[in-house]
Amino acid sequence: MNLEINDKVFERFPVLESERLVYRNYKKEDALDLLAIRSDEEVMRYMDSTPFRDMEDALKLIESCHDSFQNKEGINWIIVEKESNAVVGYFGYWRLMRSSCRAEIGYALKPVYWGKGYMKETLKRVLKFAFEDLRVHSIEANVNPENENSKQLLLKMGFQQEAYFRENYLFDGRFIDSVIYGLLETDF
Repeated sequence: MNLEINDKVFERFPVLESERLVYRNYKKEDALDLLAIRSDEEVMRYMDSTPFRDMEDALKLIESCHDSFQNKEGINWIIVEKESNAVVGYFGYWRLMRSSCRAEIGYALKPVYWGKGYMKETLKRVLKFAFEDLRVHSIEANVNPENENSKQLLLKMGFQQEAYFRENYLFDGRFIDSVIYGLLETDF
């Protein structure tokens, strides 16, 4: 049982690979791709955050991800397709809850890459990293209840619904619900 997060993973950014994808650190050159993802209406439909307006928003996210890693608070990857070297999306353990050995995930793909199994492939690889290398005990995902694709993906990967919070999040002038999914190291 994992009882403490492994800080050694923060000594050097962990570049990971799966069959079709590479997971690497953000570069400033990724800002245009991040802007494309985070300003896309389809992507943002269930994101419950403000869409990016310009390159400055994307550059701030890149800086925030770098800071998060340096401060040992999270690990965030850009997802790159090996064959084309194209940025297809991102995945991150954007929040570590050290006292509980728990991490919260966040992810998105460009719509052109939806339905190709890329996020399932990503989850398989980065969940393995989380339990074996980062050594978390559990992982959570906070999902908009209307995001059926994300909910189904998490269930396929072994996550279980842990909570349904009614109107717990104020966004854009209205309260919205949240569904929390969790995966324990013993489930993996």
